[in-house]
Amino acid sequence: MVCSIDISEKPKLNDPILIEGLPGIGFVANIAALHLIKELKAVKFARIFSSSFQDFAITTENGGALSPINELYYARREGNESDLIIWYGNTQALTTIGQYELVGKVLDIVQELGCKFVISIGGFKKDEATPIPGVYSTATDMETMQQALDLGTKVMVGHVFGIAGLSIGMARIRDLKGFSLLVDTPGMNPDVNAARYALNIVGKYLNLNVDLQELEANGEEIKKILESFGIIRSITEEKKKEEQQLRWFI
Repeated sequence: MVCSIDISEKPKLNDPILIEGLPGIGFVANIAALHLIKELKAVKFARIFSSSFQDFAITTENGGALSPINELYYARREGNESDLIIWYGNTQALTTIGQYELVGKVLDIVQELGCKFVISIGGFKKDEATPIPGVYSTATDMETMQQALDLGTKVMVGHVFGIAGLSIGMARIRDLKGFSLLVDTPGMNPDVNAARYALNIVGKYLNLNVDLQELEANGEEIKKILESFGIIRSITEEKKKEEQQLRWFI
């Protein structure tokens, strides 16, 4: 396996918190991460390429090429509030080994910058959308779990596949703390409403007031990106094989 990392800057951050935002069920994390990047004017400081990403590039109208990629952004906050590191990208790794390597590399980077807390976001598949989706959580330890429950979440029972689960599991091994937020969603298309509820919970925990007026527009942007990579189309066509094919989607 090869995981190549291009770090353009090593920012000095105040007790940073990592927020994971890769594609998954309902693309909840992806929409939330893109929205935070734009609203907080976050700065990109690292690009990550992996041999476990899809093996193709998408051409643009002017002849350019877009590759499967993950990126890390930082956003500084005023006062004594923790700064943020936002993990964004257009793919997760497609193999188990690749997923472990990807999470390990990202945790290496953020720990070097002083990160001690991780928040992952995902979707929890439901057959039908509801106006007020449920939000579930799991955490690295009972103290952090209680903090997540105090935010209005419910206990997640079962498996949390993909980066959303693995990042919290590996954080615990490294003596980091954190929790995962999973929001009810039908899961087949970008779910802006679910992302809104995820951002509300994250905002409560971080004492962060995020303007959500542009959330719909950012959801549409995510949809176009995913369509260009064939992700949304492939999910629809392979719906019968969903459980097998979407193990990393959550």
